[in-house]
Amino acid sequence: MKPKKLAKEIIKTLESLPEMKTAPMRRVRRAYSKQLRLESAEFILTLAHSIIGEGKHRWIAYELIRNHPAAFRSLDNERLKVLGEGINSWSRVDSFARTLSGPAWRDGLITIDIIREWARSPDRWWRRAALVSTVALNMRSHGGKGDVSTTLAICEMLADDGDDMVVKALSWALRELVVHDHRAVRNFLAKYNQVLASRIKREVTNKLETGLKNP
Repeated sequence: MKPKKLAKEIIKTLESLPEMKTAPMRRVRRAYSKQLRLESAEFILTLAHSIIGEGKHRWIAYELIRNHPAAFRSLDNERLKVLGEGINSWSRVDSFARTLSGPAWRDGLITIDIIREWARSPDRWWRRAALVSTVALNMRSHGGKGDVSTTLAICEMLADDGDDMVVKALSWALRELVVHDHRAVRNFLAKYNQVLASRIKREVTNKLETGLKNP
């Protein structure tokens, strides 16, 4: 079956579910990932773009790539930029950054240059994507080993960004870093105290002192 036709089939299957919730939708995705494991990277990428082009269930497209080793390893700066076109909501950005760009960066498939480019973007969603991408570097449960200097380099670029979506992402990025180097995080808070949003200072300080975002 050609990718475009298969994309429509996947969407139809998803929308025939009794409940459009993450768990049953992911079971559908897993079944298709198993079915497609021998397909080429290009087939999977074309399929993902076809699903995205339908304007629905973008996160399923991202997961199909992430769970196909050859397709995921084929990612680079340019391919990710194209896959990220249209990330214009909290959920879209986070699925893109958590599923694709962050892990790709962690695994050396893309460079910090593209993350810096996103951090400088006039688009709030790309700036959020830059910060959320750092989570993969530091979240131990997802293979992050901790990259203090790289994470802080991106956080510094957005320390004075007042956009709420960026503020929340910066808090998240710093909190994920606490377990790896709490002193570096404290120093960051002190250095940028005058420009950081109060939400960031409160949540990250809570994490440092209690281990929780909101104790």
